[in-house]
Amino acid sequence: MFDVVVVGGGPSGATAAEELARSGHSVALLDRDGRIKPCGGAIPPRLVSDFRIPDSQIVARINTARMISPTQRRVDIPIENGYVGMVDREFFDEYLRARAADAGAARFTGTFLRIDRHGIETKVIYRDKASGEERALRTALIIGADGARSNVAKAEVPGGDRIPFVIAYHEIIEAPERTDTYDPARCDVIYDGAISPDFYGWVFPHGKSASVGMGTGLDGVDLKRATADLRRAAGLESCRTIRREGAPIPLRPMDRWDNGRDVVLAGDAAGVVAPSSGEGIYYAMIGGQVAATAASACLSTGRAGDLALARKLFMREHKQVFRVLGAMQNAYYRSDERRERFVSLCHDIDVQRLTFEAYMNKKLVRARPMAHLKIGLKNLAHLTRLVAVTRV
Repeated sequence: MFDVVVVGGGPSGATAAEELARSGHSVALLDRDGRIKPCGGAIPPRLVSDFRIPDSQIVARINTARMISPTQRRVDIPIENGYVGMVDREFFDEYLRARAADAGAARFTGTFLRIDRHGIETKVIYRDKASGEERALRTALIIGADGARSNVAKAEVPGGDRIPFVIAYHEIIEAPERTDTYDPARCDVIYDGAISPDFYGWVFPHGKSASVGMGTGLDGVDLKRATADLRRAAGLESCRTIRREGAPIPLRPMDRWDNGRDVVLAGDAAGVVAPSSGEGIYYAMIGGQVAATAASACLSTGRAGDLALARKLFMREHKQVFRVLGAMQNAYYRSDERRERFVSLCHDIDVQRLTFEAYMNKKLVRARPMAHLKIGLKNLAHLTRLVAVTRV
């Protein structure tokens, strides 16, 4: 009998399992194993410090971000007073699962099937990977951390079957040495409708490898062809492909994360991926942390209503950032003309500094109100076409 069964062993589920185990609860961590989520792998310094990530997990430190417009305008943004850390999800996720196990979580490998309830007894039913047999884990509570198309969410939480998402696809390639078009210390973000008509493409270095990919929420887009075009433009078409991966990325947090009884969601299952950027690792781990807090409170008080704490705690800290990023995506990702203006806006030094200060610290920066005012006015001028697009 477990206090909590965590379904899903990505950053969110592994973090929830570790937090609960360190709090003295009996925890089972159920993971499918063998699946590597497509992900650029970027993490901010705040995640590294808050979650005690060792240097051995950081495969690259990025000091520049390059924005590329539909007309191939390039804006290089230096990352001052910090860096963007890059991790390889193949190893990073397993590190987090192993750390949860070291804290006392019991690991199980298999595929979640359903939740069975009989009277006061609740069981998580899964198909064991090694034997292929159905097995059961008795538990008081369940944390669903099983991704953007969460089966736990679909079965248990209102709205869990209607999460909007984009499909992300990327190819992990052997990284070359520095070239005219590739820099192992620079992330390239491509805002071009020819690559993605409603999101963006990317080239993210991972040390000896690199992630090259794109995302879209539209049907009919050939993801592999767009990625091939992106590799060709970046001079990476001849690099050996190590693996190919695709998966959905949710676009906004769900309105409710619990079923009011014994289930609470975390990470992609709850929709916590930042709009506009698609950043998910940091918010997934925070989601796992607040889900663990809510579950622990529920176990202590016996009040199922305490499961709602997960969403309340998360949104109290991050709602405004998500709102601003969502507005930016709605405003600028609608057409190539808008994307061109967005990259032009990125020439502004105040935009550059405030963007990465917010990224590294994970909150809107309020220290320079005049800079915020200037950015707001420039943003309005671009959206209303009162200014011409900057030419470089």
